[in-house]
Amino acid sequence: MADEHQVSYSATNTYNTLHSLSPKTKNIWLVFHGMGYLSRYFIRYFKELNAEENYIIAPQAPSKYYQTDEFKHVGASWLTRENTEAETENVLRYIDAVWNVEKPEQKFRFIVMGYSQGVSIATRWLASRKLQCDVLLLHSGAIPKELVPEDFSFQKDETDVLYHYGLEDEYITEARKTEEKLKGSALFGNRLTVSTFRGRHEVDIEFLQHIAKNL
Repeated sequence: MADEHQVSYSATNTYNTLHSLSPKTKNIWLVFHGMGYLSRYFIRYFKELNAEENYIIAPQAPSKYYQTDEFKHVGASWLTRENTEAETENVLRYIDAVWNVEKPEQKFRFIVMGYSQGVSIATRWLASRKLQCDVLLLHSGAIPKELVPEDFSFQKDETDVLYHYGLEDEYITEARKTEEKLKGSALFGNRLTVSTFRGRHEVDIEFLQHIAKNL
């Protein structure tokens, strides 16, 4: 019977930003991609947002892999069911490091977005670090089962929590739609708004533009 051991070590990882931070910046987005993405490609979904008003930060999931047996296209994953607790803490410490570098001193509106698998990272990071945000966008992903209402009791009443998904999303069944809606309501109360769009499992760029302009 083999024994499993654990060690700690320092690691280095990349992240991407889009547009420039300036006194004219109104919105700072911290966005978490879904499984199979690299942050430098995921961040392109935000390129149509007003460059003067929006600064986007896209962390990179650390676990990279070849997506096909041709070994050409690389994707990444935030977590798996293997050693999840320790891996989660590794990921959250990495996000802390990114935010410590990027967090500006100027006043800004803070938008946190998780897409697909990124929903689990966005919610775990906010809950564990007790960080306030102005908008929490949960786009086409699952809320971790271990999170409870007390994990988000620190959020201000004015925080907009948006659960958004495509009506033709092949990964969200009717049962899961209901489950996510009810779990979100229990976690966030009347701050939660559930909305849909005509589309599959994809980023709704028009909705991102709506958030940037109107919320």
